[in-house]
Amino acid sequence: MPPGIIIRKFEVRDRGAVRKIVHDTALMGESAAIFFQGEEVLSDAFSLYFTDYEPESCFVAENNAEVTGYLIGAKSKSRAEAVFARRIAAPLLLKALRQGIFLKPKNLIFILGCLKDLLINGMRTPDFNRRFPATLHVNIKNGFRGQDTGSRLIAAYLDYLRKEKIPGVHLATMSEGGANFFLSQGFELLYKGRRSYFRQVLKRDVPLFIFGRRL
Repeated sequence: MPPGIIIRKFEVRDRGAVRKIVHDTALMGESAAIFFQGEEVLSDAFSLYFTDYEPESCFVAENNAEVTGYLIGAKSKSRAEAVFARRIAAPLLLKALRQGIFLKPKNLIFILGCLKDLLINGMRTPDFNRRFPATLHVNIKNGFRGQDTGSRLIAAYLDYLRKEKIPGVHLATMSEGGANFFLSQGFELLYKGRRSYFRQVLKRDVPLFIFGRRL
């Protein structure tokens, strides 16, 4: 690990940098702009709960005062989903309508792809919340990968969950590389499925992996 990189708890001042990385790495490490036009709405959808409602469960990697990676987490995925449904979803929908998100051709293609995938494959996955209540999402800025940053973020988060007496954590990824990474971190494969909503961009379906780890 280069000496300039440190892992620390998320702070309010990191919010903008985290949201930017969320957007720029949303498609298996590549920019969300490939499939979606509307950076603010997408960043809200993927990270608002974590940064604004449970910031104490989030970590960042910092390289010479620049945030180069993040781990955003929740001690209870069930609670996170409930808060999202109750307090975030409606304002987010109104924001999307005001910004004309549903009128942009790229977004319509993606949304229609999601609906088609829902009809063909179903969007529901097995519920692992009882044995693995916590969840996480981790990503590293392009140009700063391959430096053990992800492993250190995971280690810091797992240590935090143990101190909070959380019995387990689970997560989802669509990346083969991500799957191999989580296996190397001691996670076990709980479920494998597939998703087709990126077919217009990638010309193929993508796998969906869910991994879990007991603590």
